[in-house]
Amino acid sequence: MSRCYLQLTLADRRRLHQLVERSVPINEMARQLGRHRSTIYREIKRNTFRDRALPDYDGYYGTVANDIAKERRRRLRKLRRHPHLRRMVIEKLEAYWSPEQIAGRLLADGISLVRICKETIYRFIYGKEDYGLGLYRYLPEARRKRRARGSRKPRNSVFPASHRISQRPDFVGDRSVFGHWEGDLLIFERELGHANVTSLVERKSRYTVMIKNPTRHSRPIMDKIIKTFSPLPSRARQSFTFDRGTEFAGFRALEDGIGARSWFCDPSAPWQKGAVENANKRIRRFMPGDTDLAAVSQRDLTQLARHLNDQPRRCLGYRTPAEVFLAHLQEGG
Repeated sequence: MSRCYLQLTLADRRRLHQLVERSVPINEMARQLGRHRSTIYREIKRNTFRDRALPDYDGYYGTVANDIAKERRRRLRKLRRHPHLRRMVIEKLEAYWSPEQIAGRLLADGISLVRICKETIYRFIYGKEDYGLGLYRYLPEARRKRRARGSRKPRNSVFPASHRISQRPDFVGDRSVFGHWEGDLLIFERELGHANVTSLVERKSRYTVMIKNPTRHSRPIMDKIIKTFSPLPSRARQSFTFDRGTEFAGFRALEDGIGARSWFCDPSAPWQKGAVENANKRIRRFMPGDTDLAAVSQRDLTQLARHLNDQPRRCLGYRTPAEVFLAHLQEGG
C-alpha cells in the first residue's frame, strides 16, 4: 500500500460490491483490495444506497457508491461558492466552536442550503491544502498549532511497508489470542528533562508493563524491552504494535533479541493500538504530564503497574489483568 491515501476507484467499488454480495469478512475484503479494514468499513457505511420508500433496495452497489462519493467531494467547494456560509464558519471558529459543533448546529437548524459536514471543515483547516481560504488563521492559538506543516520527512525507510499494520495477520489483531502486545511512549514536560516511560499492554489480558528510559534514543529503549521480556516464554511475547515514533525505529532488535515481530500503526491513527492508549489514560491519573521522573524510580513504576494489574476489569469478567495473564502463562506450562 502507498503511504499516501488514494481514493477508491470505480473498479475497486465494483469489486467491493461483489465481495459484499458474497458476505466476505471485512478483513478478507481489505486484503483482496489492498486496503486497511477501516477504509472498507468507512466506504460501506458512507456510500451504501438507502431508499426510505423501498428499503428492500438498500445495499452497496459499485456504480451508485461511486456517484455518492463524487457528490460528497463536490460539496467541498461549498465553502467557496457560498460566502455567507464561509463567514458563518469563520465567526464560529473565532468563537471557539469546533468543526463538529458548527456542522451539528447547521444540521439541527435544518438549513439544507448551508449544511456542511464536519469532515469538510476539518479538511479546509488541517488539510495539506486549504483551497486558498486560510481558515486555520481563525483558530485559537493552541488549536492552530495542530495544523500540519508539511515539513516532516516520510518514514517509509524507517518503517517499511512489510511492517505496516495493514500487513499484520488477522490473528494478531484478535484479542482472543494471547501474547501480542501494544506499546507507546509517555512523554513529560520538556523542562523536566528527557526521561520518559515505555508503556506496554498485552492485548488479551490487559496486563501492563512500565519501563523508565533516560532518553528517547531507540536502541536503549529496545534493549530495555528485550531485558524485561526475555524471561517470558516466546508464546507470551509474539509481537508488538507501535506507532511510528522514531523511538521505535530500532524495532529489528526485538526480532533479533527475543524473536518478536513488530507492526506499526498508520500515521495519526492511535485507535489502532487502543489497548495501550486506554492504559496511558489510567497511568496519567497517577503520573500527569508535569511529573518529574527524576524523583520516580523503576521500582515506583513497577509498583504502579502492579496496582493497575490488580484492579478488576469488566472486559475480563471482573478478573484482574494479573490473574488472566498468569492463567495463560500456566496453561502453557
